[in-house]
Amino acid sequence: MTRSMTAFARQEQVLDTGTLSWEIRSVNQRYLDPHLRLPDQFRALEPKLRDQLRNNLTRGKIECHLRWHPAEQDSQLEVNAALVQQLNDATNQINAIVGPTHQYSALEILQWPGVLGQQSLDLADLQQSALSLFKSSLKELIEHREREGLALKDLIEQRLTAIQGIVVEVQQQLPSILSKQRQNLHDKLMELSAELDPQRLEQEMVILANKADVAEELDRLQTHVQEVRRTLLQKQAIGRRLDFLMQELNREANTLSSKSIVAETTLNAVELKVLIEQMREQIQNIE
Repeated sequence: MTRSMTAFARQEQVLDTGTLSWEIRSVNQRYLDPHLRLPDQFRALEPKLRDQLRNNLTRGKIECHLRWHPAEQDSQLEVNAALVQQLNDATNQINAIVGPTHQYSALEILQWPGVLGQQSLDLADLQQSALSLFKSSLKELIEHREREGLALKDLIEQRLTAIQGIVVEVQQQLPSILSKQRQNLHDKLMELSAELDPQRLEQEMVILANKADVAEELDRLQTHVQEVRRTLLQKQAIGRRLDFLMQELNREANTLSSKSIVAETTLNAVELKVLIEQMREQIQNIE
């Protein structure tokens, strides 16, 4: 499956205790590069989150941001009844020794550290909800990457078809091109060296014609195009392999240009390089 590395996913879940929301952004990167932004009470999830990313993605810079908005009731104060009882018992013991010189008011007791606290949350359930929501958000991100990947695949297929058309056109023109070049070489050598041995002239023309023969390059271009198409059908990550194949296609196009002996072949080689570069730019964003 061809996947793009550019995608976005956002999901939200409303709980009785508050609202969780995940935002995951993905852009192209040579390797997998995850970045996690988590509230303090969710830090323990980081190893599991990274495992999820490694198990589902192979390339891309992945920015994952978790937001937690507690519900209003979570901010209600809660009295630590056990601590208040301990403070009261201690006060009674002191009064028994020194006498009831001072009776503490409720307000004074509330000022003691730890007597008042925020209503506690069940962190285990909350973290599990965040982890489940992350899995769902990651699935949405992958689906987005796959949709983008299908669009990129179509663009690459269009250019592969255009490359094949150019290769076929050059192959059809090749016999005529070589025949004309042979005649041109013969005429030039005859003008420059009328007294040379005819057999030597023939040998020189054969050497020059072989240097100008691009049949091998055209065959390799066809082979590389077929390999790109085969790679696009693979299930695993294919971006690096496609990038390598673009280098090989470009190498053959450069050789075709350097061995060109007529303007038409030169123009075809230039068009090949334009198409290959367009594919290469798209492939930089494929996982």
